[in-house]
This record gives sequence, C-alpha cells and structure tokens, in this order.
Amino acid sequence: MTVVLWAPAFIGIRGAGPHFDPGALALLRMAVGTLALGVIAVRHGIRLPERRHWPLVIVWGVAWFCVYNLALNSAERTLDAGTAAMVVNLAPLMVVVFSGLFLGEGFPKPLVIGAPIAFLGVVLIGMSSSTSAGLDITGLLLALLAAVMYAGCTLLQKRLLTSGVDSTTLTWLGAVAGTVALLPWTARLIGDLHAAPLDATLWVIYLGIFPTAIAFTTWAYVLQRSTAGQTSATTYVVPALAILMSWLILGEVPTPVMFLGGALCLLGVVITRMRWGRPPHG
Repeated sequence: MTVVLWAPAFIGIRGAGPHFDPGALALLRMAVGTLALGVIAVRHGIRLPERRHWPLVIVWGVAWFCVYNLALNSAERTLDAGTAAMVVNLAPLMVVVFSGLFLGEGFPKPLVIGAPIAFLGVVLIGMSSSTSAGLDITGLLLALLAAVMYAGCTLLQKRLLTSGVDSTTLTWLGAVAGTVALLPWTARLIGDLHAAPLDATLWVIYLGIFPTAIAFTTWAYVLQRSTAGQTSATTYVVPALAILMSWLILGEVPTPVMFLGGALCLLGVVITRMRWGRPPHG
C-alpha cells in the first residue's frame, strides 16, 4: 500500500508544482495530512511517547515532513524528474549501509545484491526520462539534501520505533512538528490558493491524504516490524509503478530503456525480500 500510494505522489507534485511555491505546496499538503493523521491516531488510540523521546520526535518530524518536502518540491522545479529521481533514490542505499553499521542489522546477501540492482533500474529510468541540457547545481544539491533527509529520517524513525514509541502516534506528532515548521509560508499559500486552478489544489489535497497520511502510517507499521534496510529497499518499486501511472494518467509512453529499468527495480526488490540460507535438515 505504501509504494502504491507513494508512486503517484511524483505525478501530483509535478501537476501542482507550477501553481504553488514549494513551501506553500508543502504546507498545504502537510496541513491536510496532519488533520487526516489526527483522525487515524484518535481511532487507533494515541499513546504519547516518553518525555525523553520528545526532542528526537520533533527533530524527526521537522526533518522528514518539512525539510524533505521543501527540498524535493524545490528540486523538481529546477531539475528534471529523471535526474531528481536518481539522486533521491540514493537514500535506500544509504539506509542499507548505515542500518547495517549503526542499527545492528548487518549486511544480508539478498539486500546487498538486490538494492544496487534496483538502484540501477532507477538510473536507467532517470537517464531515459532526463530532458535537461545540463545539470542544475542548485537542483542537484536540493535533491541530494532530500536523499540525506530520507535516509537519516528512516534510521531515526527506526530507532524511535525500536525504543517503544507507538508508530501511528509518532507519525501524527511528526506531521504536526513539520506543519508548524512550515507555517512561515502561510501568506504565500493564501496567495497561491487564490490563483491556482482547482485541479492543482485537488492534487495537493490528494497528496496530503493518501501519500502522506495513509502511506506514512503503513510505512511506519512495516518499519516497526521489519529492518530499515529491507523496508527502504522495497520503495524501489515506486519508480516502476510511477512509469505505469504516468503512462495511464499523463499519456507518457515509456521507452524500452524505461521498461528495462522498471523490470530491474522489481527484480532488485524481489531479491531483497528473499531468504538465503541452508534449509533445515529433517
């Protein structure tokens, strides 16, 4: 569910991006997402974390829901989508390495082999969909910042979940922190809402409810029950699904290289989920 809901987020950002400032887009998305997450948290039952965890919860929320969104929205304004996808998708590889080093997850062979294969698929997709004549350094740095935020926040979230923090409550509190950090863009958002067409505004509302509220809830549920490396590597399915959705929704016909890249993404994820070892003897 997480990857299916995250895949069209890139389409939504592209659809709303020309009509909203990056900060205004992030604020509206997170305001809607926070309201929806509040409903989910109340229905699930709010379990506040221990006082010693609050500083990390706030840092995580601001980094993930504010800084990451600002960096990604801004990068997609100055960098073509293909290059942005390649840089941002460095994040799962970072998670695989650092979760093995610092979270004690080790380096299982399926993960070490599958994650690079999936990333190779992302590279092929990015090279095929790239349209810029040259790289924009600012956009490249913003996309890299988004990748670092993605990786760092995944590791921090896994640490908080391992410490006993409730996954649903954590997601809601993080979204609140991110939304508060985005409040300086309120005036810009009001202006953009007056000028933006209805379909662009509906895209942002969609981003708040589905890729944010629902998908981040299911993401936290899985992350609490699986390793950070495996969970993040599974998101390499997203580019493959995004290709199909762009084809169906926007009429963008994939090239053969993009199909090959999508196949490698799926193959790499399948490998990361495999269990290699000697079968038990009867």
